[in-house]
Amino acid sequence: MQDPGPAAERTTATAAGVWDWLLGGRHHVAADREAAINSQRSFPLASRVAKYNREFLHRAVRYLTGVGVDQFLDIGSGYPVAASVHEVAPGSRVVYVDYEQDTVDVSRRILAGNPHATSVHGDLRAPEGILANPEVTGMLDFGRPVALLLLSVLHFIPDELEPARLVRSYLEPLAPGSHLVISHGAEPADERSRRLQNEWTRVYNHSVTEQFHRRTAAEVGEFFAGTTLVPPGLVLAQDWHPADPAYIPDEEDESRQVLLGGVGRVG
Repeated sequence: MQDPGPAAERTTATAAGVWDWLLGGRHHVAADREAAINSQRSFPLASRVAKYNREFLHRAVRYLTGVGVDQFLDIGSGYPVAASVHEVAPGSRVVYVDYEQDTVDVSRRILAGNPHATSVHGDLRAPEGILANPEVTGMLDFGRPVALLLLSVLHFIPDELEPARLVRSYLEPLAPGSHLVISHGAEPADERSRRLQNEWTRVYNHSVTEQFHRRTAAEVGEFFAGTTLVPPGLVLAQDWHPADPAYIPDEEDESRQVLLGGVGRVG
């Protein structure tokens, strides 16, 4: 079917729309495009970071299918495009969750006719609503391993909402053998990158509904409590299970420094 555009002409930018623009998609509206361009001006590496995040998702999903996981709950998914989970793991059961209704509407049209994937409306901050959603429980068997994907979404949850507690709420009903996958905005190691990131955060938070909160590796590591980190642990996302065996990290690539990634096994 033809890939549909946005469900409505929003006047406020959203993370899903900005991300879509950075990935070269076609589901953003004018407000998203303007916010993304402004962000790119203040942090020219933004589109590369988006690309690294997507590549990390692909590698994590391939790893998980390799260890027998065939069910995925992707919360804060945005639009299921640019080689999303159901395309990387065909035949697996996938539920995409987003709190923007127009994002869900477009996603459901994209996924129409796919019996193994769907998109539902839900808010990461309300675990009980997502976990009890009949479309979620109808698609996923929580008696078997499920991969919980939280890609570039926890950095929109401020500390006062206790993001670690929220993650635990999602992990509690998962069967042994389930996995938690997280990518998260990080504090860059060098001062120049921190200055760029500070400016980007200021511009982004001024333009977009969701506010961005960077965290240190130690803080992000707390989200994996109760799981066993898959080697090499929580690292820069580009360095997690690189596809090329001959991969050598480019220490001069500042975009590597601003995104952490890791996978934890439950039970």
